Amino acid sequence: MDVMPKWADVVLVPLFSLLLAAFLSALLILAIGESPSEALSLMVQGTLLRSAGWGYMLYYTTNFIFTGLAVSVAFHASLFNIGGEGQAMMGGLGVSLVCLFIPWPHWSLAIVGASVGAAVFGMIWAGLPAYLQAKRGSHIVITTIMFNFIAAGVLNFFLVGALKPKGSMDPATANFPASTHLPTFEDMAQLVGFEKMFRSAPANVSFFIALLACVAVWYLIWRSSLGYEIRALGKSGPAARYAGIGSVKIIMITMMISGALCGLMAINTTQGESERLILNFTEGAGFIGIAVALMGRSHPLGVLLAALLFGFLYQGGAELALWTKIPRELIIVIQALVILFTGALTMMVRAPLERLFLMAWRG
Repeated sequence: MDVMPKWADVVLVPLFSLLLAAFLSALLILAIGESPSEALSLMVQGTLLRSAGWGYMLYYTTNFIFTGLAVSVAFHASLFNIGGEGQAMMGGLGVSLVCLFIPWPHWSLAIVGASVGAAVFGMIWAGLPAYLQAKRGSHIVITTIMFNFIAAGVLNFFLVGALKPKGSMDPATANFPASTHLPTFEDMAQLVGFEKMFRSAPANVSFFIALLACVAVWYLIWRSSLGYEIRALGKSGPAARYAGIGSVKIIMITMMISGALCGLMAINTTQGESERLILNFTEGAGFIGIAVALMGRSHPLGVLLAALLFGFLYQGGAELALWTKIPRELIIVIQALVILFTGALTMMVRAPLERLFLMAWRG
C-alpha cells in the first residue's frame, strides 16, 4: 500500500529535493568566497525583476517544455528516450528546409509549415530506434544515444555542404526570408504600447505553441484511448498484450510522438531566435528534458513548472557568470545538483517522507 498521498509525491518530493540541491549549492558558493544570498538576489533581479530577463527565461523554458513533454510521453510507455538532442537537430533541419525552399507569404503560415517539418523530421528520427526496439529487441537507451551522434554528423554534413551559402565560412544556412521571422515578445509588447519591454530577448510566439503542446499531451495521455494503451503498456507489458494491445504499434507511435515533440523545439531556436540553422543550437536541451520530465512527474503541468525552474536557472546562471566571480563551471555544477536531486536521487528524499506519513497514519 502506498502510504504517501499523491499530492505529497507530486509536491513535497520535488520541493525537498530542490531544497537539498539549493543547500549544497549554497555551500559550494560559500567555499569559493561568495555570498549565497547575494547570488540568489542577483539571479532573482536579473531574471524575474527585468522584462528582458523574463524574455530569456521563457525562451529557455520553451525548449525545456518541448523536450520535457517528449521524455514524459515516452516514460508513460516505460520507454527512456535519450535521443532528444538528435531528434531536435533533425527538427531543425526540417524547419530550415521548409523556411528556405518554400516561399511563405506570412509568418503565420510559415510557422505551421515549419511545425510540420520539424515534427515530421523528429518523428522519423525517433521512429528508427523505435523500430529497432519493437522489432529487433535493441535497447531504446543505447540506440537513441547512438542516433544523437549520427544526427550531429548529418547536421554537420548539411551545414558545411549543401545548405551552406556560397562564399560563407560559417557552418550555417543562409538567413531565413523575412516573411518567416516569428514575432518576439518585444514585438508583441510594442504593439500594445510597451516599447521598453523584453528588449532584445529571444522569447517568441513558439512559447504559446509549447503551452498548446502541454494541453495536447494531457488530452492524449489521460483522455484518449491511445493514451490508455500507452499507460497500460508502461504499467505492464504482458498484461497489455493479453488485453490485445499491440506492443509494437504502441512503441512505434509513442516514440514517434516523442520525437515530434523534440523536433518542435527547433521552431523556437531555429525559426524564432537565430532565424537560420546553426550548429549546436540544441544547447543540451534534449538532456535537460529528462530532468524536467522526472521533476514534473511526467505530467504536463509538472513539466511546465519544472521547465520554468530550469529556465530560471539557465538565465540566472548567465547573470551570475556576468556579474560575479562565480565561474561558469560552478554554475553548471549547481544545475547538475538540481538534476541529481530531482531525478536520480528522488528515492533518497521519498523514503523518509514515506516513513513520516506511515508514522502519522499509524498514529
